[in-house]
Amino acid sequence: MGWWDPAIAVAGLVVGVVVGLTGMGGGALMTPILVFFFGVPPLAAVSSDVVASFFMKPIGGIVHLRRGTVHLGLVTWLCLGSIPGAFTGVLVLRALGGGERMQELLLVALGVILVIAAAAMAIKAYLKLRERERLRGQPDVAEPRLSTVPVRRVATVLVGLGGGLVVGMTSVGAGSLMIVCLLLLYPTIRTSQLVGTDLVQAVPLVAAASLGHILFGDFTMGLTGSILVGAVPGVWLGARVSSRTPGSLVRRALTVVMLASGTKLLGASTGLVAAVTLASVVVGVATWAVVRVRHGEAALVWQQRRRYREREAGATTPAASGTDAETAPLLTGTTGRAVTDS
Repeated sequence: MGWWDPAIAVAGLVVGVVVGLTGMGGGALMTPILVFFFGVPPLAAVSSDVVASFFMKPIGGIVHLRRGTVHLGLVTWLCLGSIPGAFTGVLVLRALGGGERMQELLLVALGVILVIAAAAMAIKAYLKLRERERLRGQPDVAEPRLSTVPVRRVATVLVGLGGGLVVGMTSVGAGSLMIVCLLLLYPTIRTSQLVGTDLVQAVPLVAAASLGHILFGDFTMGLTGSILVGAVPGVWLGARVSSRTPGSLVRRALTVVMLASGTKLLGASTGLVAAVTLASVVVGVATWAVVRVRHGEAALVWQQRRRYREREAGATTPAASGTDAETAPLLTGTTGRAVTDS
């Protein structure tokens, strides 16, 4: 494959826009696209996607560092697990050997992780919904400084280790699986702060995974270059659009895509994949509407926006921009802190 492949560059552009718009990791999209639509061997797809991610991850991290939404102590303990975990994940792939058997095992592993990641995105949305409900009931008091929140060291290192292993082996997980674990470990920290923390620690994580794949994986300069030609401007464009366009609908659609891709990678027939996709859309929309109502919000997002406008009579809240996916203000709690759609 030559250095320049226009079709892969276009795919990289689309994935980059989605990453910039929603803050999701690109591995959950780019790797299946390379495998399904371009016939790239799974190991080569994972290796090239991991290295390409190394050039995109710092963008979001810098934004959050400038905003002060990063717990540097938490980053340190996550990296103590994620850096060796990511490198070890590549060594595990190498230990499995080459040939078709290893490629088949990698496809199954990627399918399992994509299904789990889709479930993790749903859990993340629910935890954010609970956070909004909690903030609405709090009095108007100052939040503690992020740096003073104590770190649960052993649990945090284990989260980093597990996340690093998964990213090193499949290129998926840093922006979906790990953030859910952090939300469960640190329920008092706001979601935007945990997202910023996760993005910053993902830079050394992906750097370790990239080094491992360059040394021991199936890294291809031409494939990686083609991805980056489209992905880098795509991330910039998506981040620009995110300040004016809510990414929640796109994020939910991608959750369904991840579920469908994972199911297909696990060997399901096309008919079963279609049935799973349809069921996830119909049941998911209905279930989410009921859950929203039980947590004090309107069943549909547009109804919530209208309710917000009516209650606040034109009051505005700062819209988040950059790589964190929360871009559309929906509610403002009694503390005056903006909370957004998930």
